[in-house]
Amino acid sequence: MRWEQAWHEALYGPDGFYRRHAPAEHFATSVQGIPGAGEVLAEAVVALARRHGCSRLVDVGAGGGELLGHVAALAPDLHLTGVDVVDRRPAGVHEWLVSPGGAALPDGLAHLSDALVVAHEWLDVVPCPVVERDEDGVWRELAVAADGTESPGRVLTRAQDAEVLDWLVRWVPDGVRRAEVGLPRDRAAADLLGRLDRGVLLVVDYGHDREDRPVDGTLTGYRGGRQVPPVPDGSCDLTAHVAVDSLVSHLATLFPDVRCRVSTQAEALADLLPGAGAPVPHELARREPTAYLRALGRRGALAALRAPGGPGGFRWLVAPRQ
Repeated sequence: MRWEQAWHEALYGPDGFYRRHAPAEHFATSVQGIPGAGEVLAEAVVALARRHGCSRLVDVGAGGGELLGHVAALAPDLHLTGVDVVDRRPAGVHEWLVSPGGAALPDGLAHLSDALVVAHEWLDVVPCPVVERDEDGVWRELAVAADGTESPGRVLTRAQDAEVLDWLVRWVPDGVRRAEVGLPRDRAAADLLGRLDRGVLLVVDYGHDREDRPVDGTLTGYRGGRQVPPVPDGSCDLTAHVAVDSLVSHLATLFPDVRCRVSTQAEALADLLPGAGAPVPHELARREPTAYLRALGRRGALAALRAPGGPGGFRWLVAPRQ
């Protein structure tokens, strides 16, 4: 199969990975897997919702509803909606919409108003074409077998693949040998933003720009908490980083009234939770030892979320729509 098709079947088909496994069983995110990090991220999300006057929070690619559960504890006044391919709604969440998977969104997710829509590590699991230059420098679509064995596919031609080739010319520098074509992610984000009549879209994901596009692509797998080769047999998660510059450009073209702001996760948390990383006073240990330990844990979680070379480098794209 073409990689894009095999990827989709492996994650969202009848026996796909996400239909049989909870994400928390196989990999850590900013929401789960780092002690205390889910609560800190929820604080930042609630702060962003308050800043923009949002009364509703929608989590697309909600997994087991971990983020929503933390938000419910912090802000019970917010109306909470989860969206995922399997219904795992936790207590405190008002609504759960089952998604078809991949870039497709449920019909019920429409005409959202005064909502903060969070796409946290959603776009990186939206399948897209995987291409590679041959020995002559010509782009070919890669094919893959169920055991992960790859083979060169057909040559991309202007007659059949004009949009893909235009994307590669614009967003992939000459030194890159292999790439994931971000067009399906760009369109998925635009579809999501278009369902928002008034509010804010927040995209949080691994990402890169043209100047730092990895020469061998980023497609990889995760299973049981470990990174593994990407094998499209439904046994592992399959993920690839998001081309952030392409995403921003696409949204700006379709929504000229929307001004996207992109930052790292470290920068976003510093903005939304000012002073949160300050040292914990030692005298608190004597007066309130439980509060002292809780404050130390929160500070440690925040440090992990802001770590350079790790979660701190996640890209945060904030797109307000008024």
